[in-house]
Amino acid sequence: MSQTTRTYRTNIPVAPEELLAWHASPGAFERLTPPWRNVKVVESTGSISPGGRKTVRVPLAGPLRVTWTLEHEHLDGETGFADVQVDGPFRTWRHEHCFLPDGSGGSVLEDRLAWELPRGTSMAGGVLEDELDRLFALRHARTRLDTARHSDPRVEGPLRVAITGASGLVGQRLTAFLRAGGHQVFRLVRDRADQSDEIFWSPSTGEIDAAALENMDAVVHLAGASIAGGLWTKKRKAAIRDSRIDGTQLLANTLAGLERRPAVLVSTSAVGFYGSRGDEVLTETSGPGEGFLSEVVQDWEQAATPAARAGIRVVHPRFGVVLAGEGGMLPLISKPFRLGVGGPLGDGQQYFSWIAADDLIGVLHEAIVNDALEGPINAVAPDEVTNNEFTRTLAAVLHRPAFFRVPAGVMKFVAGQLAEEVVLASQRTRPEVLEKTGFQFGFLSLEQALRHEFGRYGSDWPAERIGRAIDERRIA
Repeated sequence: MSQTTRTYRTNIPVAPEELLAWHASPGAFERLTPPWRNVKVVESTGSISPGGRKTVRVPLAGPLRVTWTLEHEHLDGETGFADVQVDGPFRTWRHEHCFLPDGSGGSVLEDRLAWELPRGTSMAGGVLEDELDRLFALRHARTRLDTARHSDPRVEGPLRVAITGASGLVGQRLTAFLRAGGHQVFRLVRDRADQSDEIFWSPSTGEIDAAALENMDAVVHLAGASIAGGLWTKKRKAAIRDSRIDGTQLLANTLAGLERRPAVLVSTSAVGFYGSRGDEVLTETSGPGEGFLSEVVQDWEQAATPAARAGIRVVHPRFGVVLAGEGGMLPLISKPFRLGVGGPLGDGQQYFSWIAADDLIGVLHEAIVNDALEGPINAVAPDEVTNNEFTRTLAAVLHRPAFFRVPAGVMKFVAGQLAEEVVLASQRTRPEVLEKTGFQFGFLSLEQALRHEFGRYGSDWPAERIGRAIDERRIA
């Protein structure tokens, strides 16, 4: 069977040596893994140095998985490295990662692929090539975005960052992002801390390894029970509240009592603070709303006060709905659309505050490194959409109909208070603080964010469109 080749190129505004270092960092592989594929690393040795190996398990269809082992090789005369299949689904596979100078201090990221399919599988070639196009569009977009953010001149040397909720959706992405940038990440875990990067804590019992938190540069607090974990029974509401308040109080009090305190505590919050406010434009200066979620968020933010009183800069990123292809709300929202029965919720006029997951990682990074940020910041995209607009955009990206409107009364009957305060609530939130401080979003529109998370880029969707403003700010 003949060999197939494919090459992908993108301009990256960092030097080839920086690009190589980023690829060699822990976390880079996870950042290059697509959210629509549940790829698991089985074993990894030797980083990207010659002789190093990585074994991954890749999903095919349904429960089917394939195990793939690649060995790294040196590229003669070029900056970069190669992955060569040792064992796996192809007859042969070679992937060369080339980082070429562009003549102006930046790089051309060039991925060269060559493979042979097993005999009798030629019909799968077209499907494979389409999937590779999606994969490398994502890889190049993330590489461009992440390296631009990590080239921020405000960051002096590697940071030591402790993270609660590191096993969650946002925590996993943030951990990979920070490690790929050369920072050292420590994860707070509720089980016994067996790894050198783990710190024990137990909010329910008030236990925490305070000594292990000494000398951290930053702490990012993401832990909290999901608000979408089922009907809001009395027990469920207690879990939502206690998981936030107890954990924040324990962490804030502990950090306040340290001899070598972190410079910043980034303590998660939510746009639920504002309640449901129709088409009122909501900024960080807007007052609180009404309802269970608003009360929880107010107490949640207040629980971090001991850290602020001790001189720690405290930032409260108020999350909108995080759009991530691998988890959270987006797969739940998109499932009816994929089945052809999607549509607006209620009258569809309610405003929907959202943020692309990769931009949320950028916001958290900004909160760590920008000394001007303090107090609440709206972690939402600047693209204000209603549920009707969200529905039309999601349906267009997925190429599915969106005719099946779900009446508000039906949703309230099925989901009760959860429907009223989350699904049907209207929050027209603006990221005013971030905009004033010059934060650059990689995804300025809902369509951009959805295409990125679902891998629906299209032939007119070059990676250079992602994060261009960030590059221009950094170069200027």
